[in-house]
Amino acid sequence: MAPLAFTRSGAGAPLVLLHGLGSSRRVWDPVVPALSEHFDVLAIDLPGFGDSPALPPEVEPLPSVLATTVVRLLDDLGVGTAHVVGNSLGGWVALELAGVRPVASLTLLSPAGLWRDGTPLYCRASLRASRWLSRHAAGPLSRLVNYRFGRILVLGQTHGRPARMTPDQARATIRTAGTATGYDATLRATIPLHYVSGVPIDAPVTVAFGSRDRLLLPWQSRFLDQLPAGTRLGHLPGCGHLPVADDPAAVTALIATSTGRGLPSPGRAA
Repeated sequence: MAPLAFTRSGAGAPLVLLHGLGSSRRVWDPVVPALSEHFDVLAIDLPGFGDSPALPPEVEPLPSVLATTVVRLLDDLGVGTAHVVGNSLGGWVALELAGVRPVASLTLLSPAGLWRDGTPLYCRASLRASRWLSRHAAGPLSRLVNYRFGRILVLGQTHGRPARMTPDQARATIRTAGTATGYDATLRATIPLHYVSGVPIDAPVTVAFGSRDRLLLPWQSRFLDQLPAGTRLGHLPGCGHLPVADDPAAVTALIATSTGRGLPSPGRAA
């Protein structure tokens, strides 16, 4: 199996960053500089996303399988017990990883999988529509996001402050979702599932949802009973499902608190 693509920077305790469905390690770029001043930061492309090749067709990309690929990479790199941060699907993968490998802490940003049964119909329809549009209407969407209203229209479901993104950032978001070779198989694999706790997680856990997250609706996608007792609930006011783009300072501060470190952060978005 081909190795995962990753970017490594900084020094200190290892900190692993895991992105969501249709995204890539580049989603963490706004917070990596601040974090790398205090951590050995590894931003990883999950199989079939960014620059990482997809898993072989016979391997179903379940969250637990994706977690195993990350564990294999960390072992190959000689990385010990790490702090792990995951957004959306990456949060679900982080939980699965913590079930098979000790972690120093978990920070879950709008994690997927916290629904009662399978993926809610609303989430499935939203993700499939986003994928179809990013693949088959990338040209018109890329032109539309040249305008403030266009960015709100195209990215308003996943971003709390889409108008603040540059047109180039918006186009990169569309392109990343449209070209992800593992998107469809990973979505199919997760649809019938939800996160189920297994081996107790002996590490601090923090979970936070953006106040403008319009993908994971509170009444159907935020059941926390499978998370460890003592899980801390954080807050990301004004943020959407992908909070790093909306408020890097808030995300940096949340990671600082959940890892037990008081880090200086860039200016907070208003």
